[in-house]
Amino acid sequence: MAVHEPTKGSQWWRSGVIYQIYPRSFLDSNGDGMGDLAGITKGLPALKELGVDAVWLSPFYRSPQKDAGYDVSDYVAVDPLFGDLNDFDEMLAKAHELGLRVMIDLVPNHSSDQHEWFQKAFASPKGSPERDFYHFKDGKGENGELPPNNWVSMFGGPAWTQVPDGQWYCHLFDSSQPDLNWSNPKVKKAFEEILRFWLDRGVDGFRVDQPHAMAKKEGLPDHPYVTEAGAGFIEGREAPPMWFQDEVHEIFRDWKSILDEYPGDRAMCGEAYVLPLSLMAKWVRPDEFHQTFNFRFLDAGWQKDTLVAAIDESFEAFDAVGAPSTWVLSNHDVIRHASRFGGEYGRATASDGIGPSDPQPDSELGLIKARAATLFMLGLPGASYLYQGEELGLPEHTTLEPKHRQDPTFARTKGERVGRDGCRVPLPWVAGGEANGFSSVSGWLPQPVIYAELARESQVGKEGSTLELYKSALRLRKKLSLGEGSFDWVLTGDVLSYKNGNITAVHNFGQEPWPLEGNAIIRSGDGSETLFPNETAWLV
Repeated sequence: MAVHEPTKGSQWWRSGVIYQIYPRSFLDSNGDGMGDLAGITKGLPALKELGVDAVWLSPFYRSPQKDAGYDVSDYVAVDPLFGDLNDFDEMLAKAHELGLRVMIDLVPNHSSDQHEWFQKAFASPKGSPERDFYHFKDGKGENGELPPNNWVSMFGGPAWTQVPDGQWYCHLFDSSQPDLNWSNPKVKKAFEEILRFWLDRGVDGFRVDQPHAMAKKEGLPDHPYVTEAGAGFIEGREAPPMWFQDEVHEIFRDWKSILDEYPGDRAMCGEAYVLPLSLMAKWVRPDEFHQTFNFRFLDAGWQKDTLVAAIDESFEAFDAVGAPSTWVLSNHDVIRHASRFGGEYGRATASDGIGPSDPQPDSELGLIKARAATLFMLGLPGASYLYQGEELGLPEHTTLEPKHRQDPTFARTKGERVGRDGCRVPLPWVAGGEANGFSSVSGWLPQPVIYAELARESQVGKEGSTLELYKSALRLRKKLSLGEGSFDWVLTGDVLSYKNGNITAVHNFGQEPWPLEGNAIIRSGDGSETLFPNETAWLV
């Protein structure tokens, strides 16, 4: 069973709580139905009041928005949808004035096909330096009419698209997102300049998108078990040629050295989907990433045995390299945990979303479990990530009509996979109007009816509200230094509990109430002398 020693006086990113902002859905300042940077600036005081330490912004760069900004056409410009660089600077200054750090998304595996780099490559001949920025290859077959290998896209369909001169280019995601060639020194140099551009502006770090995909095996051979794994991998089998290549580590060592040149503990978090965690730990060795997302914990669901195993594996793997464990329950790519825990939807990272024809979650049970899961998570030492709106108890939009869906997965699979739009719906700030205070007009995605009841203003100061639970938990977490604390299991039966310093976090996985033994300083339920099933409490 895992034991973790305290890490007092460590850097902020080791114990901080980072709040993910999805810019298009946070707050609209100009009435166009799209969230923007000025809206983020306006909403930052609410996040300071919530009690987080930092914010992470999903992409706001110039983009055709084929994949909600993860198709970048200019890495050093703000898309007009969100404002301009002056708006970014004002947002950053406001965050720093409030004592909040700002991390921004970096998308290095692929660019948009509208990026100047790809436009030049597309217009250049075979074998040109411009084409070497990406993965262009001749096809197979008598006349090159077949893709160069058997790779498939994470969004469905083949991972190759043919251009008029007969060559093919690789895209592990949408065809509008060509993969960059990270064996080319010019690509590496270009991104080092991008890092410095944003560090010079004052950002506190980066969340790096899909870092495990950046290096490809030389020659781009076939995926050895594509029939079984599709675009993915099977844990314990050999690494597919597009995932987990050792060459990526040198890239991140170079990036780490750049961050180290700047004052103030600038940090990098990798969206490294690498399993088992003993392999992921290599990505957070002292000279690489500061953090990686803990997908083992995210995928554990709310099942006692898998949860215990995920926590044990996390401390064992990350403590071995001196890195913090990071904990997360929701983000912009998975079903919100207030809905996920209200039904059976499998691994979080294997599910796109919930559609109108799917089994619908039990919203009441889902919220009870979600509140308890969050409280259990926030008591763990290490860093935690929150996804915007979870502090309001927002569920997934599970009945979103096809006409509103914008995730490329929905289009590429002809609706067989509904995609991730349901977790990306704009936030409700004040009940009423077309978008519950998010905008003066309808938002870019419609909100479900229940969002009016969960609007932020309606929960402020309301005893028992999910917002006030989060505020209290974050306040206590900071007061008691739980993020820098220790960990030791106490009970692992129907009642699962662990100690962190002077507190004991207890969750009831059983079917019967459990008598509380100690003083509950915070609890996810109603405050009786027993802990009901699916509830968590912190005891002293």
